[in-house]
Amino acid sequence: MADPTPVIDDLCAESGELDCLVAELSPGQWALATPAPGWSVAHQIAHLAWTDHQAVLAVTDRDAFSREVEKALAQPGDFVDNGAEEGAGKPPARLLADWRAGRTALAEALRAAPDGARFPWYGPPMATASMATARLMETWAHGLDVAEALGVERTPTDRLRHVVRLGVRTRDFAFGVHGLPVPFEEFRIELTAPSGALWAYGPEDAGNRVTGPALDFCLLVTQRAHRRDLAVEAVGEDADRWLDIAQAFAGPPGKGRPPKGGPA
Repeated sequence: MADPTPVIDDLCAESGELDCLVAELSPGQWALATPAPGWSVAHQIAHLAWTDHQAVLAVTDRDAFSREVEKALAQPGDFVDNGAEEGAGKPPARLLADWRAGRTALAEALRAAPDGARFPWYGPPMATASMATARLMETWAHGLDVAEALGVERTPTDRLRHVVRLGVRTRDFAFGVHGLPVPFEEFRIELTAPSGALWAYGPEDAGNRVTGPALDFCLLVTQRAHRRDLAVEAVGEDADRWLDIAQAFAGPPGKGRPPKGGPA
């Protein structure tokens, strides 16, 4: 089993960087609209706090987590949106404190997890490294929404390697959730990291290939930008189709973001 420590460390670093963006915000800034329809900065942080809390329960108290799943299934509407709405209604200082406490508790629980552990989730069970990777992906993606609302441009780091890996691993999921046949053959994926390193996956002689900047690939698989606005290229029919439907997050097909130039 791979040592989960590096990804847990990177999750903490990613969270800390986002914390620096929101720590001194005014009440008006917490209420700013983000690119996610209906979500303010407060909703974005509340969503992270809610999901971290659910993850802590999944790692430390399976019975309590099962009760949360049952409660979610019984709720009308989208329980994820409901959780964000509830948290966004808290005073900013309380919301910030809750997010900090929850993410600290999660990091501690993941570090203490036994080797080979797998935890229940709203999708398939996840290993320690997978749980940390999913939380890093969400923290990075929702942090982008917060930064855009605040007019701040974040500098990408090589922590994106975890988001890239998750995006690659969820290829088959993306096809399945759209009701499409899963390609039989692996793809070759070659991406340029923020540091300039080459991150490569899959056989070198694969007929279907994806190339481009790692940042753009991460924006694509988290659906934070439209494919038309990104420098990610595909060779092969299956690879081309994947770039239209890729998503690294669980749940039904995401709506994505419209292209900057207008309707697709």
